[in-house]
Amino acid sequence: MSLKLMGTVLLRIHPFLVNFRRALQFVWESGPRLASASIALRVVQGLLPLVTLWLIKLMVDAVAEGLRSPNGGFALEHATKLLIVMGGAGLLSALCSTLSTLVSRMQSQIVTDHMHAILHAKSVEVDLEYYENSRYYDMLHQAQQEAPYRPTAILNSLLQIGQDIVSLLAMVGVLWWFHWAVIPVLLIAALPDFLVRVRHSNQFYAWERDRTPFERKAWYLNWMLTRDTHAKEIRLFNLGPRFRQWFQEVRATLRKERLSLEQRWAFADLWAKAIGVLGVFGVYWFVVDGTLQRALTMGDLVLYFQAVQRGAGYLESLGDSLSGLYESSLFLTSLKEFLNVKSRLAVSATPRRVPRPVLQGVTFDHVRFRYPAEDRLVIADLHLAIRPGEHIAIVGENGAGKTTLVKLLCRLYDPVEGRITIDGIDLREFDVTDLRSSISVIFQDFVKYQMTARDNIGLGVVSSPLSLAQITEAARKAGVNEVIERLPQGYETMLGKWFEGGQELSVGEWQKVALARAFLRDSQILILDEPTSAMDAKAEAELFERFHELARGRMAILISHRLSTVKMVDHIYVVAEGHVVESGTHDELILCNGLYAKLFQTQAQHYR
Repeated sequence: MSLKLMGTVLLRIHPFLVNFRRALQFVWESGPRLASASIALRVVQGLLPLVTLWLIKLMVDAVAEGLRSPNGGFALEHATKLLIVMGGAGLLSALCSTLSTLVSRMQSQIVTDHMHAILHAKSVEVDLEYYENSRYYDMLHQAQQEAPYRPTAILNSLLQIGQDIVSLLAMVGVLWWFHWAVIPVLLIAALPDFLVRVRHSNQFYAWERDRTPFERKAWYLNWMLTRDTHAKEIRLFNLGPRFRQWFQEVRATLRKERLSLEQRWAFADLWAKAIGVLGVFGVYWFVVDGTLQRALTMGDLVLYFQAVQRGAGYLESLGDSLSGLYESSLFLTSLKEFLNVKSRLAVSATPRRVPRPVLQGVTFDHVRFRYPAEDRLVIADLHLAIRPGEHIAIVGENGAGKTTLVKLLCRLYDPVEGRITIDGIDLREFDVTDLRSSISVIFQDFVKYQMTARDNIGLGVVSSPLSLAQITEAARKAGVNEVIERLPQGYETMLGKWFEGGQELSVGEWQKVALARAFLRDSQILILDEPTSAMDAKAEAELFERFHELARGRMAILISHRLSTVKMVDHIYVVAEGHVVESGTHDELILCNGLYAKLFQTQAQHYR
């Protein structure tokens, strides 16, 4: 073999070995004792066929000898002892098979849960920008589809390979005793089937990767058809038939292509198996010929027939396991790609704690930012400052970059230029978890957790257990305590309709629950991003009175499109096209008669 060919082979084998080692590591980490038990059971199961086969030979020879001998009683006694031993071997085989199945099922559940834990950890670790990248969703979909069961499949393939090799070596020893040439004949006969399976694995893997966007589209359509978030519009606009048709068209395309692959594989596999059958029956002919020439006993005939049959079966099983191992290794490449996703947020070698209390405030120092894969600057050379205890408002038209400033302050993204500081220290120097624990944010698209009212609010603080009194106080400040107390089980009532006994709230009530969750955090910076969009004017006024009382002594940022609600803050920043174009108090900005005054007057017309 040339050095170039050897290099090519090594390049192909190396990724397979890396994935192989990684899968075994996942399995071992999830349950080393179960893995050890599986290996031990497979070794015993691998040796038992040889024991059984040898006992069958002895039994046939004992019966044949008894038929030729006048002393049939001794032959019956000998055969009875052999039958008892065979029965014991059969019971041991049944016991090992049952235990092996039980251990395999236990291990499958544990490994699946372990892999889900790994996927979840990586999913919450990646930067927010990955959720704006379709390639990331492809990787995530492939990992979610394959990762939970592929490591277990690799382990089962390996265990089956080990068991087959032990049994096969035993059969090889028996057949070598008959004639060494039988062994290469069986190997050559089994090779085409193995090569067909490996080729099919490569084709199927390539097809799966190429069709991942289609699979995700089908999943998305199914999600829309079955989720409450789209139920109203689907019925109102009669979108159900169209979405169902699109889903069926995508699935039909995928099904047609996959069946075509399976059909091509089935025909190729049939020819490969035909070659294997010819090889096996050729060996049978040599065994029959040797028996007719009286070179073999009847026991030898049964022994070699069984050895050939089982040896061919073990070779086929070995080929299946090897091709399955290869296929699983290919699919684990998707998991490897997903787990290799790295955060692009800079991490300080010596992260600092956020100052408590903040003495100088927060500064956006000539910040510029664009979202990944976009050329347009969302924030362009923006500068603003928030002093300790100051309440500010950021206002502007849709798309001005208001919410993006909040994301930057929470370090969901980093600026492409400029910096954001707390007490003069760049946010990139702080520990990310500590920074985010110093900020409470209620986004406009807040989450409705399908959990109890107590848990919905208590999720605001996960670092320590909270008493019901603390949760009730947060709900009272947000103005939702009375609503919750009227529910059937009070704070133990499930919110939402996903689970039995759940109670649905109005949008405004859900929003107050989200506010209570944020109020519960002992944060130095409180941010409300369009927090009252689902409230009427009276509820909005009551909320802001509570908000200013709660935020007293803390920095607060209010983002709102209702300019009537921002009059009470200390300072207002007007943002347009990523710049601060105006700043001052409400009265000052009205006197300037600029963008703020025009927006305010436009809104005020609707209330006259």
